[in-house]
Amino acid sequence: MVEHKYPPILDIRQAAEAARRLSGQNKLSDFERLLAESQGLGAENALAWSAQVERRQDDTGQSACWLRLTVEVSMPLICQRCLGRVDVAVQVEQEFRFVVNEEQAEQLDDESEEDLLVLSREFDLAGLIEDEVLLALPLVPRHEVCPSKPVLSAADADFESPQPSANPFAVLAGLKDKKTV
Repeated sequence: MVEHKYPPILDIRQAAEAARRLSGQNKLSDFERLLAESQGLGAENALAWSAQVERRQDDTGQSACWLRLTVEVSMPLICQRCLGRVDVAVQVEQEFRFVVNEEQAEQLDDESEEDLLVLSREFDLAGLIEDEVLLALPLVPRHEVCPSKPVLSAADADFESPQPSANPFAVLAGLKDKKTV
């Protein structure tokens, strides 16, 4: 297995012929979209990844290029209950089969259980890693049990509360009473 400082750009066909195994460990700050999602928290968190590219038989017996991707990272997010930091452990294990072009991917997408990608000589492995981690994040990040009670109200000490105004219907009722007299 070849260690990399950053996920490389791959020629998928060549990598599959050579049955390449790659791995690496990066900081969260190396991935712009993940850092933005974490709002700059945990920039030093480790993101460990590995990729194995190989040729395998698909369901029809044809030889195809496959990529097996694993990623592990602790993503610091904002808890939607208490608005404090919550570290979400993300683990991705995904396999992808490569097809010749977009048309074939669209045609086979409904029938295939695996995810389909288009063969490329300049495949962006770092982009795929980011995409898969973003897809694995919870829609609503939160603690199982929040470490502090959520603030359920907000008040400004310098703000004067408005005085209750007269009920407009009471004013109308008063006018009605004056006409009947």
